Amino acid sequence: MNDKKTFLNLKGKFDHKILLWDLLYDIAGSILYAAGIYTFAGNAGFAPGGVSGLALILNYLLGLPVGTVTLLFNIPLVLISYKAVGRQLLIKSAKTMVISSLFLDVIFPYIPMYTGSRLMAAICSGVFMGAGMALFYIRGSSSGGIDFLALTIKKKKPHMTIGVITLLIDLVVILLGWPVFGDIDAVLYGVASTGVSTIVIDKILYGAGAGTLAIIITGKGREIAVKIGENVRRGVTTIPASGGYTGMHRDVLLCACSKAEAYLVKSAVQETDAQAFLMFTETSEVFGEGFKREIK
Repeated sequence: MNDKKTFLNLKGKFDHKILLWDLLYDIAGSILYAAGIYTFAGNAGFAPGGVSGLALILNYLLGLPVGTVTLLFNIPLVLISYKAVGRQLLIKSAKTMVISSLFLDVIFPYIPMYTGSRLMAAICSGVFMGAGMALFYIRGSSSGGIDFLALTIKKKKPHMTIGVITLLIDLVVILLGWPVFGDIDAVLYGVASTGVSTIVIDKILYGAGAGTLAIIITGKGREIAVKIGENVRRGVTTIPASGGYTGMHRDVLLCACSKAEAYLVKSAVQETDAQAFLMFTETSEVFGEGFKREIK
């Protein structure tokens, strides 16, 4: 999560612009998150992972409001996670949790629930929840709950990864849906919803800016760089190198491009030097000229 965007500017003064952007992202994210929880999962007979899944289970059993229960569950998690996640993340997340709870309990009860296929409900729930949480993460915030608990456990059990911890906790919550909703399908749909939300989060945070890095080892660095510039209109960085065994001079070329442009880069290399060594590796994000710029 990107926690570098704080309410303070570089001079240590309160920055209203940052707070405004945070609020806009919180509202947009809360709308999506609430739609995923209330509109799609609320009437479909399954519980996605996390604190929101527990809140849905209690709503099904006792009729308790989802947003309020989620907020109440998060309070002890916030208290025990203070040292693990830090003051700044807690402050921003508390704001996010309050806003999302308001949408869950005040706004969305007036919006009709989805009553169609459970599978479609699970998929749509995952898409909306994932998109909402991704917007929170972009601004260095969180919906709380499992994120805080996972970070705390990670601090005490450093050999475990955050992903594994989160998966185990989510799995426990999803399995609770079996006896509560009365069928094994509740578990399967819960897993589907959680899996889709994870994919959506990754695609929004990393996939939207994903690109390809071409690594080219050749004796015709200048010619290939010119050819790539002509065919793809991408810049190339040249690094002088030598063979470890032969000692012969080689150029290592680095070229960042989109996935769609990778074929054109490959063609330019092969046309210029059929003996060149070419590798493509996927990059999670590419910033800079010709690619996206970071959100301020």
